[in-house]
Amino acid sequence: MLSGGPRAQGCGGRAGGHHCQGGGARRCEGREGFCCRGRAAGRTAGWGLDRRDHQAGHYGSPLIADTVPRRDRPERRERVPLPRGFWVIWSTVALDLVGFGIVVPILGRYAERFGAGGVAVGLLFASFSLAQFVCAPLLGRLSDRIGRKPVLLLSLFGTAAASFLTGAANVLWLLFLARVLDGASGASVAVAQGAVTDMVEPEERPRALGLIGAAFGIGFIVGPALGGLASLGGPHVPFYVAGGLALLNALIAIRRVPETRPRSVRTERPPRDARANRLWGIALATFVAVCAFAGFEATFALLTKQRFGLKEGGVATVFIGIGLLLTVVQGAMVRPVTRALGSTRTLQTGLLLNGLGLLVLAVAESWAVLVPALALLTVGQGLVTPSLSLVVTGRVPDHQRGEALGFQQGISAVARVIGPVMAGVLFEHVAIPSPYLVGAGLCTVALVVMLGQPGGSRKHTLGAADVPVTN
Repeated sequence: MLSGGPRAQGCGGRAGGHHCQGGGARRCEGREGFCCRGRAAGRTAGWGLDRRDHQAGHYGSPLIADTVPRRDRPERRERVPLPRGFWVIWSTVALDLVGFGIVVPILGRYAERFGAGGVAVGLLFASFSLAQFVCAPLLGRLSDRIGRKPVLLLSLFGTAAASFLTGAANVLWLLFLARVLDGASGASVAVAQGAVTDMVEPEERPRALGLIGAAFGIGFIVGPALGGLASLGGPHVPFYVAGGLALLNALIAIRRVPETRPRSVRTERPPRDARANRLWGIALATFVAVCAFAGFEATFALLTKQRFGLKEGGVATVFIGIGLLLTVVQGAMVRPVTRALGSTRTLQTGLLLNGLGLLVLAVAESWAVLVPALALLTVGQGLVTPSLSLVVTGRVPDHQRGEALGFQQGISAVARVIGPVMAGVLFEHVAIPSPYLVGAGLCTVALVVMLGQPGGSRKHTLGAADVPVTN
């Protein structure tokens, strides 16, 4: 344990059994195998930037606690550079989501070539989500046990195989098999989030997870455009392109993606922690929030056609704008907002903005009303998505982090099936505004659920910068 005394601050000497060279040293040469960056109060910075440190087993220890009283801590406003391994994982996620963005927009029309009707297409999408719901928590738990990298590779190779099988299919049941395979191996985002939380300090997790969320926006902007170009070569070509990207992604990941979970931690099998039960409230909030936003996505084209006469190209332009705004919010806003409010209150703020955006959208009859509604909804969703992951990772012990993130990803997958179906039925059989009014109600339910959640320790309610680095 670092004492927090004068010699521990800045690691300007021997502290806690290890020796750093110089107050600003980035590398430690000592017996404990810790890396530091010479930061105030002897606080560890997680992963060092030198590969030789990692080969020697020099990981930032989560057992180091900051013992300096809060009032005596210097205020730190500098931005700590993320480790190089983060950007490798980020690019892996972005490329994976580009492939996903290629497949999803054209899959329904592709299935019609094999005689699939509306019900069959709905079941085709549902089969992916059901398989992901079942398997994502299992793959997350496996990543807690054997490491993040093997499970990430399994997911990428599974996506490649499923995409190639979709392109080569000549009967409908092969399409179902491919979607089930893709869903069963579809835990790349949850595993990548687990890897990111392994390698950065808790106070940097909002920024890191926000950037992972920004990869979604990039994937869903680039993917459909690339799929549209590939479809010029024939209906099967986009799936081969998606499979090729996934295979290339996996081969690059074999060489470049770091393993972020130390072997000593992986080999442990601690008992399940009772705090895991607290995830059910967060799971409910995740489900209803994703349902509401997915319902908006499914019916927005119908809404703008009815009220504004907008055609497909115009709808695509609006969604590109939404994707760009989501990327900006998650890449640039999440960290400062979470630093100011804490992850739980950031989530509550996002849910409130979502609900307000959907309410305004329900009554929007002009672009002057529609654009602010979309802005509210997009900013809210940009805060909600990474905040849910932050709250999840903050309420489970380290050895359950991958499983918890996988569980959250599975819940989201099911909600993305139920939300569009529910919104479509409401739009067609009740009234045009009804999907958005119901969506606003769902966001209110999620907000009430999160307000009713126990605040827990200060770890869950303070800004991320105030969180001590403890295990």
